[in-house]
Amino acid sequence: MIIGILKEPQPETRVAQLAEGVSDLIKLKVKVVVEQGAGEHSFVSDADYLAAGAEVKSRHAVLSEADLIIGINPPSQEELAAFKPGQVLLCMMSPLGNTSLINAVNEKGITTFSMDFIPRTTRAQAMDVLSSMASVAGYKAVLRAAYELPHFFPMYITAAGSIKPSKTLILGAGVAGLQAIATSRRLGAVVEAFDVRAAVKEEVQSLGAKFVEVAGATEDKAAGGYAVEQTEEYKKKQAQAIHDHAVKSDVIICTAQIPGRKAPVLITRETVEGMKPGSVIIDLAASTGGNCEVTVNDQTIFHNGVKVIGESNFPATMSVDASKMYGKNMINFLKLIIDKEGAMQLNFEDEIVKGTCITHSGQVVNERVKSSLN
Repeated sequence: MIIGILKEPQPETRVAQLAEGVSDLIKLKVKVVVEQGAGEHSFVSDADYLAAGAEVKSRHAVLSEADLIIGINPPSQEELAAFKPGQVLLCMMSPLGNTSLINAVNEKGITTFSMDFIPRTTRAQAMDVLSSMASVAGYKAVLRAAYELPHFFPMYITAAGSIKPSKTLILGAGVAGLQAIATSRRLGAVVEAFDVRAAVKEEVQSLGAKFVEVAGATEDKAAGGYAVEQTEEYKKKQAQAIHDHAVKSDVIICTAQIPGRKAPVLITRETVEGMKPGSVIIDLAASTGGNCEVTVNDQTIFHNGVKVIGESNFPATMSVDASKMYGKNMINFLKLIIDKEGAMQLNFEDEIVKGTCITHSGQVVNERVKSSLN
């Protein structure tokens, strides 16, 4: 079997596999072809890929020769036309919000697996790219905030007097939020965190942050650890609590998202206008509408003296380690669909394989995606 690795379109800087990952793939008894320049933004040369045992070819050659195409972002609609029925595509497809892509690959008869649909189970942790990338995002978001903030993060005792530590509010205590808490604490900030899931309170406190608790949240064990839509009554109490803490904060890191839905608005325009001039909001949910009402995706704006940064792809700012983590997650998944002889073997009795597969044999096979299309 031939595995093809594509170069990601700009501004993406990551690559699905570094050269070290190619070495691991070849141990699975597969042939690897890599698009020319695929690793240049992750500081991996074509010579590095050749030394690892891969062949380096044009994009057209990779697309036409590979049985399995791996990447981070899906190919364009035009490139999908070059795929052959039965080819396999493995990348992050965001299938719940990408109807046109799902229809295109389905009509073409392409078998697709979406890495952002890896089930959130203990067995699948080693394949969980969302957690890996969220960890990078939480870390880099705090560093960006520290760079942009016109204050120190830690408390300083100087000859010129004492400087108070900055106050940071983290919205959402998933992987990104917890990493943001840990990084903020390392930098010396006073940290508060909010999440609708009461179960994360202990984790938040263990990292040295205060948990902002609002009673009456709805939780759903079937949601796989994600937040779920809340009642209107709860939203009103939540909005007031967040406003009260936000206006006292120097930095807010927004990480709250609901899979397949618009991100919940947690920071209103009124709240932003009540914050101190010079404060910074980093909105990691910008691509799905943002947790802040005034966020503009992929832009930095000033609103009433508050800097609001809409950035959903912080992993691309740390291309080497982000690519390494993504690649390792992917290899762990590939081991489930490649047999000992290096051939493709799709076992749909395996809950991870079944849960990650989106289309197969001209059918949408994932129940969540099928429901969203209907």
